[in-house]
Amino acid sequence: MKITVAGMGYVGMANAVLLAQHHEVIAFDVLEEKVNLINQKTSPIEDSEIDRFFREKDLNLNATLDPKVAFNDPDYVIISTPTNYDPELNYFDTHLVESVIQQVLELSPNSNMVIKSTIPVGLTQELRAKYGIENLYFSPEFLREGQALKDNLYPSRIIMGGKTQAAKRFTELLVEGAEKENIDVLLMEPTEAEAVKLFANTYLAMRVSFFNELDSYAEIRGLKTKDIIDGVSLDPRIGNYYNNPSFGYGGYCLPKDTKQLLANYQDVPQNIMSAIVDANRTRKDHIAKQIWSKNPKKVGIYRLTMKTDSDNFRESAVQGIMKRINAKNIPIIIYEPAMKESSFFGAELIRDLETFKKEADVIIANRISPDIEDVREKVYTRDLYQND
Repeated sequence: MKITVAGMGYVGMANAVLLAQHHEVIAFDVLEEKVNLINQKTSPIEDSEIDRFFREKDLNLNATLDPKVAFNDPDYVIISTPTNYDPELNYFDTHLVESVIQQVLELSPNSNMVIKSTIPVGLTQELRAKYGIENLYFSPEFLREGQALKDNLYPSRIIMGGKTQAAKRFTELLVEGAEKENIDVLLMEPTEAEAVKLFANTYLAMRVSFFNELDSYAEIRGLKTKDIIDGVSLDPRIGNYYNNPSFGYGGYCLPKDTKQLLANYQDVPQNIMSAIVDANRTRKDHIAKQIWSKNPKKVGIYRLTMKTDSDNFRESAVQGIMKRINAKNIPIIIYEPAMKESSFFGAELIRDLETFKKEADVIIANRISPDIEDVREKVYTRDLYQND
């Protein structure tokens, strides 16, 4: 079977590699650097499993910049291009998703299209109506940065927004590529599938917010957060997972999904949704105050990324902390090897880790690392379990 994957971020790369084990896959992206890396059997993103698959597996995977090559009569087109939500305008920017759809309809109108990008609830049906098509589906992703392929090899579930034979066949392709057995597969309408992703992400954001507020309570009162979380988490109704305090939620999906959900609730009675968004803002205020209380002359940001073994820092929580520190006119330096720029929001990027550790008198780290253990007395972190 011939499959094209448009957009080579975490979602696109994980799906391309997964499916290329058994099928012909073309990876389409607009960035030449990514395309060249894939054709050299090198992952353009940080993911140990993808690296391993490139080394050890015989993958039928080629990349291109040319839409005429990419959309030359594939059976399926997976759309995994970036999207963004603007809470000020209540506007979800999905133009890159729609751009791919337009190219497919022009070059290969009979191909089945599966959206895997984060999109607003109802978009798939809107686009079906707009273009007068039925061969457009939505299938949510539930992966973690840095473990994108692993989470597709061992998925918690596979959900498909569509009930046609083509939709069912697509889920079979995902099952075929996975290593986990007895995977739960749910077929439903596209709008319900979109809502599943939205509410799943919102629950995770709520859980992050809960344990962060527990941590703020303990920190202000001089209590041992870890002892409290350990005791709470042993309750089987709560569980010992997703309970490591952080600077707030961030990344690809949680910020835009919670804000989008809040906008969707404008005509529905609600309190929890507002509280989740407010709690994330309050957490950043609290962390910034803890930094200010140390009277630093220069603050160092150790990694902008959200998670360990990740190179993604889009909407990472530490950026919110940075903005609050900037407002106090405290100089900031950053150590972020994933960035090529010389500065970020007015803060200088330091390439040499030893120089960075020497210059900063307070180092902020969302997740602790062996790289900064030797200056632990300088480090401010709420990372208790060294996991995400």
